[in-house]
This record gives sequence, C-alpha cells and structure tokens, in this order.
Amino acid sequence: MSQTGTLVLIMAIAAVAPLLAHAVGRWLPVPLVIFEIALGILVGPDVLGWAGKGETVDTLAHLGLAMLIFLAGYEIEFDRVRGDTLRRSAAAWLIALAVGLGLATLISGFDRGVYLGTALTSTALGTVLPLLRDAGRLRTRFGAVMMSFGALGEFGPIIAITLLLSGRSPGRSTIVLGVFALLTALVVWWATRPRSAWFTRVVETTLHTSGQFAVRLVVLLLALMLGLAEELGLDTLLGAFAAGVITRLVLHGSAPRSAEWVMRKVEAMGFGFLVPVFYVVTGIEFDLAALLSGGRPLLLLPVFLGLFLVVRGVPVHTLAPPDLDRDDRGALTLFASTALPLVVAITAIGTDAGTLPTSEAAALVGAAMLSVLLFPLCALRLRGTRPPQWQTSKEPETW
Repeated sequence: MSQTGTLVLIMAIAAVAPLLAHAVGRWLPVPLVIFEIALGILVGPDVLGWAGKGETVDTLAHLGLAMLIFLAGYEIEFDRVRGDTLRRSAAAWLIALAVGLGLATLISGFDRGVYLGTALTSTALGTVLPLLRDAGRLRTRFGAVMMSFGALGEFGPIIAITLLLSGRSPGRSTIVLGVFALLTALVVWWATRPRSAWFTRVVETTLHTSGQFAVRLVVLLLALMLGLAEELGLDTLLGAFAAGVITRLVLHGSAPRSAEWVMRKVEAMGFGFLVPVFYVVTGIEFDLAALLSGGRPLLLLPVFLGLFLVVRGVPVHTLAPPDLDRDDRGALTLFASTALPLVVAITAIGTDAGTLPTSEAAALVGAAMLSVLLFPLCALRLRGTRPPQWQTSKEPETW
C-alpha cells in the first residue's frame, strides 16, 4: 500500500478505535490505546498485510510520541510535586533502576539488559492521569502522590536513556546533559519573567480566530526544544518533556485565563491526530510472528509483566508516604507499574541499534500493553471506584 493509503488506513483506525472502546466499555473498560495498537497489528505485515513502514508515516509517529511526552510534561504541577513525597519518588525510581538493570542483565545479558532494565522503570503517566481526572481523583492527596511518583517514572527513564543509551561515555553524556539543563534553565527563566499586557491580550484575542497565536507559540516551543536536544545529541524525548514543562510555566504565568482553552486545542491536535498515529504504527511494527513463534519470547511476556510490578511497583509500595493506607498503597503500586510509551521508545532504540532482538522487544511491548489493560482497572477496583466509562455522576473529591 502507498504511503497515502497507509495514512488513510491509520486515520480510519484512529476513528474506529474510540467507537470500539465506547461499545466494549459498557461491559469492560478497555483503554483506547489497546484498540489502536491491536488494530495496527491487525492491518500490519504479520496479519492482513495491508500496511507497512514508510518515511512519512514514521515521521508522524515520532511526532506523535514527542507530543505524548510533551503533554505528560505539561500535566506535571510542580507545586504539588515537592518535599518528602518528591524525595520518596526519586528514591523509589533509583532503586527500581538498580533492580531493573540487575534483573534484566541476568535475563538477557548486559547489552540487552540496559534497554530492558531502563524500560521496566517507566510509568505511563499520560495514561494514568486522565483516568484519575475522569474518576475525580486527580485533585486529591492520592492524585498528588501519584503525580510525584509518575513524574519520576517519566523523567527518570528519559535521563537514563541520555546517560546509558547515547553511545557516549557517562562523563561526556553528563556534560552534554548539563549544557542542555543550563539552556533549558535559561528558557525557564524567560518563561517565568512577567509579560506585558499586550502578550495576554494577543493570546486572548487570537484564541478563537485563525491567528491562534498561543497554539502556534506552543508548537514553536516544542520544535525548539526538540531541535535543541537533537543538536546536542540527546534523545528528543528529553526536549519534548522539557517543552511541556516550559509551556505550563508560560501559559499559567502569562495568560492563566486562557491556558485551559489553549491546551484543549493542543490536546485536540495531539490526541486527534499525532498520538493515534504513534500507537497505530506501534501496532503495525509489532513483531507478532516472533512473539507467537513460541519459545523464549512468548515465555518472556508474562515474566516482563511480573517484572513491571517487581521492579517498579515494589519500591513504590515500600516508599509510599506513610499517610496512605493499605489500599492506597496497592492502587499507587498498580498505577506506577503501568507502562507503555517509553517502553515502545526504548525498545525501538534498542532494535534500531541492532542490540535488542525484535522478539524480545515484542515481548516487552506486549507486557506493557497488558499492564495498561490490567493494572489501572485493578487499581480502580481496589479502591472501590467505578471505572470512568461507567460513571453517571461526578464523584466527590476524596480518596
């Protein structure tokens, strides 16, 4: 199929997936991303063979991943991620990294273990936060704790990618990372400077016109940070995450009344186009044949699913704030162990480098898909919370 035909097919899947999620959600709340990836697998080369790889589609998929990480960075409210909870979150992630690298090395050797172990420490914050928001739990104490632990599960692996998977020596990688941090700090300083009245006025007057100044500024910030990361030889995901953080500072500091409307438009662009392309292409490129051929890859799938709980979940459960009760800790463990976007990104880096076999990558991505399907649902059930698809009224802001 041509690139244009493949893109049309991908967008058709993007349109059909929410309908399937809505229909199935009456009985079982399956995350939308599962349908997007599953339908991508269906039309991919290992099943129907209707769609394949291509430069245009791959570029859009990379932009979709960048947008997903950008939106995750924007979601983090740093006034709620601080103090003892932040220290506990950082300690839990560092322990997870050490355990993950150790166990993955035992399973697959050091070269492959670096990729696998780093991926095991990630948290799909962009998947979890919307669930908490829809369930009315994001603005609670539990939501603040989840945001802190989840932020480290997003930011930590990105830093680890830069330090461990860049191909440079750790010392040189640290220097380059420091340069990026310094340049980012300058951008943050600019973002937090008071804006004159004209800036807020332009944002508000063009918000519902063809000008869309604020939306274009957000896209410019994302492009600048992606370009900066690439020029320094860093993973572009770091630039995307930083762009999300900077965008929150700019919008909430200079145009707080319009910030929500601006991000609604950016999210429409992301979740309406780019992010679905990323997930569908993930399905198209999924090596289903290698996974179903039996033997080691198929055996590794449940092993990796369990390792998400062991590597990421156990340190989170152990270091959770003491004011959380047993059920809260269990829900936090399950949410923090939910992973997918960074797993896809890290395994793609490993397969492109020729270090990680596509069969092991498929096993890890398959386990991550199961984590998105199972862990959040179990967490909501654990707290006696009905899944968002089943709610008929807004629940009180308590956990």
